[in-house]
Amino acid sequence: MRLLFAGIAAVLGFAAGILLKFLFDRFPEKWLQDYDYDPKSPNYRPSRRMKIVPHGILAGLFCAAFYAAATYFFKELLTVPMIIHIIAIVLTVPVLFLVLISDKLNRIIPDQFWILIAVFGLIFLASDYVEGSIWFTEDAAWYAPLINRFGAAILGGGVLFLIGFIGEMVASREAMGQGDMKLLAACGLVTGLYGLIVLVYVSVIVAVFFAIPLLIRKRKRIAEEEEYVNNSDDPIRAKMELKIKKQEIHFADDPDYLAFGPFIAIGAGVFIALEPVFFNILLPYLTTFGLHF
Repeated sequence: MRLLFAGIAAVLGFAAGILLKFLFDRFPEKWLQDYDYDPKSPNYRPSRRMKIVPHGILAGLFCAAFYAAATYFFKELLTVPMIIHIIAIVLTVPVLFLVLISDKLNRIIPDQFWILIAVFGLIFLASDYVEGSIWFTEDAAWYAPLINRFGAAILGGGVLFLIGFIGEMVASREAMGQGDMKLLAACGLVTGLYGLIVLVYVSVIVAVFFAIPLLIRKRKRIAEEEEYVNNSDDPIRAKMELKIKKQEIHFADDPDYLAFGPFIAIGAGVFIALEPVFFNILLPYLTTFGLHF
């Protein structure tokens, strides 16, 4: 029966993902541009939009996977219906994909997306009080869910702010976008402190998986550029040509840039879909260190 329900959830999730393509087409241009963009600028580039293939299919698979996983795994711990919690998952997963695809295509996380996720985090909080939470016993203080979710929002956003600040001081360039900070703060409301651990762990692991080939490709490109300059009749002119070519690249098309927003979205999706699994894994440690209230 669980497999049947999970299959139905997967079909509904795939349909929801496909619909995201058409929804994405209707977003205002200013949502998908940097804050100070100028349509009359010579460097202006219209925002990229989703295509059915591959983006629509990817959206369908993303939503289908998380809907199916949530349907399958929550059944093993839930003894009472958690309608509010389920509604929050259903609403949050598609917006997480919108964050992923927007940051991937246009290197921007619209404020509207992280605000929506934060609102859905409040729905998760309402579920904690109305339907209960697997992370707290009946004897837990009434304010425990508040600390759990708002503490994660403050900690998540604060840590990324600190990383960005230190990175900017060291490298003299932006190391972490404000959109990433706002997104992690919003996702902290969704996951809570316990889930924030999982979110960060999954995000970093997946990011490293994508960063390694990107680094290899960058080193290969640099080697090719150096060979081109060395073999040129006029090395100084060749260097200048390469410099001008790089300056003409729109910031959203930078081949060496790896957006972190998509990985935050994936980490949040993994946690909310597999929350009972992570609860079973973390419970012995939380009990040992007195962190299960």
